[in-house]
This record gives sequence, C-alpha cells and structure tokens, in this order.
Amino acid sequence: MGEYLTIKETAEKWDVSKRWVQTLCATGKIEGAIKFGRDWAVPKDAERPDDSRVKSGKYKGWRDKKNSSERMG
Repeated sequence: MGEYLTIKETAEKWDVSKRWVQTLCATGKIEGAIKFGRDWAVPKDAERPDDSRVKSGKYKGWRDKKNSSERMG
C-alpha cells in the first residue's frame, strides 16, 4: 500500500481549501482516494484535478434575468 496524505495536507499541497478537497474526494475526482470512517486518505502522488467550476461570471445575475422576464409576460 502506498503513502497517503490527509485532507489538510493535500489542501496545503494544492493551495486549496480543505472543504474543496473533501468535495473532490466525495465526487470521485481524486483517483485512489479512500474513505475510512469520516476521513479521507489521498494518495501522496495523486494529481490535482482540473477545476471545472464556471469562473467566467457567465451565470452571474441569472436569477434577476429570469425573474424580470417572468414579470413581463
């Protein structure tokens, strides 16, 4: 069995939040991550997955646009 890092160690290594690493583990984005109890173990050599969240602002204010069109008709 290879070496593993904790969520905290992985977050520091990748310069992201602990919560984001937990989310990546829970959604299966980190290959080889193992859950035991309520904690995760991340393989030491795991690569950081690409961040697929939308950062362009494309959806900013979408609720306002939707609500204004509903009011019009």
